[in-house]
Amino acid sequence: MTTPALRRGLRTLGTLLITLSAISPASSVFIIAPGVLTGAGTGAFFSFAAAAVVGVFMAFVYAELASAFPVAGGEYAIVARTLGRLPGFAVLGLMIVTQVLIVAVIALGVGTYLGVLFPGLPGPAVAAATCLLAAVVGIFDIKLNAWVTGVFLAIEILALVVVSALGLLHPARPLTDLLAHPVAAGGGPATIGAIAIATSVAMFAYNGYGSAVYFGEETQDASRGIARAILLALAITVVAELVPVTAVLLGAPDLTALFGSENMLSAFITARGGGTLDTALSLAVALAIVNAVLAIVLISSRLVFSSGRDRAWPGAVNCALAAVHPRFGTPWVATAGTGIVAAALCFVDPQLLLVVTSTSIVVVYAALCLGAIIGRRTGSTAHAQYRMPWFPVAPVLALAVLVFVAYQNILDPAVGRPSLLVTAGIVVLATGYYALVLRRRGGWELADPVAETPRSRTNR
Repeated sequence: MTTPALRRGLRTLGTLLITLSAISPASSVFIIAPGVLTGAGTGAFFSFAAAAVVGVFMAFVYAELASAFPVAGGEYAIVARTLGRLPGFAVLGLMIVTQVLIVAVIALGVGTYLGVLFPGLPGPAVAAATCLLAAVVGIFDIKLNAWVTGVFLAIEILALVVVSALGLLHPARPLTDLLAHPVAAGGGPATIGAIAIATSVAMFAYNGYGSAVYFGEETQDASRGIARAILLALAITVVAELVPVTAVLLGAPDLTALFGSENMLSAFITARGGGTLDTALSLAVALAIVNAVLAIVLISSRLVFSSGRDRAWPGAVNCALAAVHPRFGTPWVATAGTGIVAAALCFVDPQLLLVVTSTSIVVVYAALCLGAIIGRRTGSTAHAQYRMPWFPVAPVLALAVLVFVAYQNILDPAVGRPSLLVTAGIVVLATGYYALVLRRRGGWELADPVAETPRSRTNR
């Protein structure tokens, strides 16, 4: 049977634009960062800084593994080829649940920020419509999608520059206050435990730089270009998020009022720049969220497509999910299905979505770190064009941080512990499916994607 092939229409810049759009620094700052501030207060600076350090380690890991295996399946395809089929399928179970949920989590922010312009908008309905629109656009040529996301990305970066200027040009407190005397949102000093728990949320805010690997079969000279896109995406993301978060903490006239606000960033912008500027930036953030939904739909659909091509499901389902559009060369059924499921999930309790997604990233990161170590030992990653510096420092230190973050989440009865239990439950279900279905069917064979031709590698 011929292996379904995606069209190789991206260069490194196009992959980088989609990857940054999926991370969506503006969405992270306006939607996810307030959760870090609520948990750690001004200690959020340390949470974002620590998450950036973990990000550097993980970017090295991602870059080497993606250089060795630039395939559309992303993390699960890498883990399956380095640690084995069963761990790979467990990661597939985690990713296929959380990726689609993340689309809904991000989309729900559209109604929040459009509500500034159009009060009374039904948030879930707006979010669902955004998911469906993203799926329709996502079916078109990948090069077109790269340029669409690039235009919206420029708008959100401009919004973050404005937020940074509001705080850094008119600080209400010195940087030394953040460094020497971090305070909790409820008053009193911020504890190390609270900062550590908030670090896992900050990691989620940065997360997505490794998503470049999902476009490995659509990027020219992928074994080199994907690694470059991952490292550049992390560097740009850290600057684009850490600077405005720090600016808000330095420039907020009243920290108690900031932490008590229903919409922290809106309150900060209104206090420093007025209501008109808040309205303008809210519109920019709404556009950024729409852009992020589009980019994450593109990523999630590649994951779903790859799972069908690898015959993870019943026969008819596999054939449908692995279908490639004859004109655009995109996984059109997987893209449409991702949008429809995400739209339905927009009507689920947002707290449930947060619980399901918040710690799965820790498990996936840990699997990749082990994959990098084992891949070096077995030689399965020896053909990678990119080799991380100071091996095995990055995966070992990242694993140590991930264990600490997981331990702190165990101590958190509100979100952390339930999320870990849900993550464990997904792994158990995936393992059971693998043992009872795939092994009885004769095993799980990963399809080799169509190799990149010499012509496409040189025509960059």
